[in-house]
Amino acid sequence: MRLKLTHVMHVSNKIASDFVRSELLELKAPRELLCELIEEILEKSVKTENAIDEQARELLEENTDEIEFMRMDERQLFWMIKRQIAQKEGFHLAWEDRCNDLSHQILNKILDEDLIMFSVSENLIRNLIYKSIDTYSKMYESIESEVHEKIKHYKRKLPVGSDEYELVFERLYEEELRRKGFL
Repeated sequence: MRLKLTHVMHVSNKIASDFVRSELLELKAPRELLCELIEEILEKSVKTENAIDEQARELLEENTDEIEFMRMDERQLFWMIKRQIAQKEGFHLAWEDRCNDLSHQILNKILDEDLIMFSVSENLIRNLIYKSIDTYSKMYESIESEVHEKIKHYKRKLPVGSDEYELVFERLYEEELRRKGFL
């Protein structure tokens, strides 16, 4: 799953909710402060990936003539370039590696800010963060399918990708999150 800016708030809420429910730790600061801190880290990660995408696109555009002449697959080339740029910048593209890296960053920042208290191994807390992110991604895919189906059966057809489609999608998505107890 690709993390997007629209997911950041939901993922941070999921992590904070899991922290509140967990018996492994105790919050020393308001939940909102925890969410803000997590959102900063997630936003930075999303923006880094977006910047890598942009660099890869620019390289493709610069070499469009050669790509067409050699009849290369642009999608495949894009991913090759993106992987190289990400590797050079130390950014993880593989989902498990990225979740692991994010859980380390989030826990380190939370500890620096002294927002939680716990008497268990840091790995258990990191695992809680990792599981929250991963659970959200799986739930997102499930809810995304449900929402797309609902939109498909609207009386008035909405073109996929249009602003109106995105607004309706976001509204229905948040309704589903509330219905399933994630908001």
